[in-house]
Parts: sequence; C-alpha cells; structure tokens
Amino acid sequence: MTYAVIRVRGQPDVNYNIKYTMDLLGLTRVNHCIVVPENDIVRGMLQKSKDYITWGEIDEKTLAEMIRIRGRVAGDKTITNTYLTENSNFKTVNDVANAIICNKCKMKDIKGAKAVFRLHPPIKGFEGNKRSFQNGGSLGYRGAKINELIIRML
Repeated sequence: MTYAVIRVRGQPDVNYNIKYTMDLLGLTRVNHCIVVPENDIVRGMLQKSKDYITWGEIDEKTLAEMIRIRGRVAGDKTITNTYLTENSNFKTVNDVANAIICNKCKMKDIKGAKAVFRLHPPIKGFEGNKRSFQNGGSLGYRGAKINELIIRML
C-alpha cells in the first residue's frame, strides 16, 4: 500500500521538529505532494506532522494521472512514455504507477525524475486548514478520499 501526502498548511513559525520531519519527507511548500510506502517509520513521520499535512491511500489510476500531468524531470519537462523507455526499465506511465503502488520502485529510481509533485490549489478550495478531516477540515488522515482531492488539484 502507498500513501499520497500533501502539505496543506505553511506558516513561518512551525516547530523545528515538525519542520525537520516535513523536510525529510520533501514537503517544503504548500500544495507539494509526495508518494511514500506504508511502513512504521513513515507512519510516525505522518503522525508528527499531522497538523500541517493530509494523507491517504492513493490508487493506481490517480497516481498515473498525477505522474502524467504534474510529474517533472530536470529542466521542468514532463514525464512522457518516450522519456521512460529511454531512462528507465518502464515503458509507460501506467507501468510506473503500478510499480510504485506495489512498492517495487520509487520516483527517485527514474533517472532525472523529481519525487515531489507540485500541485495546484484544489478547485473549490480546502475544507478548512485548521481542523482534522474527521472534524470537517482537511488535515490528517483521509483514506481513499485523497484521490478526490488530488483530482481537484491537478
């Protein structure tokens, strides 16, 4: 299983430990998204920074669409099927998405690919960036509903 993690809040006076954790994840700015495998270490990092991020289980279709639209390589060029065949063992974006979902590879395994997806702000906005998702906000764990948020942010 794989999590998609999106930074929702950004403010200058973040606690040092939380800021360091988000830097380790690669979430340095608002609306940045990363895809990480589910394990105990990542779960601990997500719990530490839960007041600034949202996360959930991403599906293969949404991940493939996100790689196709917002995936970038060095030089701010998009990731295409021709680029993948020349610089990796994969032939299509769907193959990459399937491998990432199955934890067989990561975005950094593709030569020149950036691990962070720079997304747009969501259409119709966030639900509110001060409360958890269970309380009507947009922070914390949201499960499979992360796919709806990502589609709104593409």
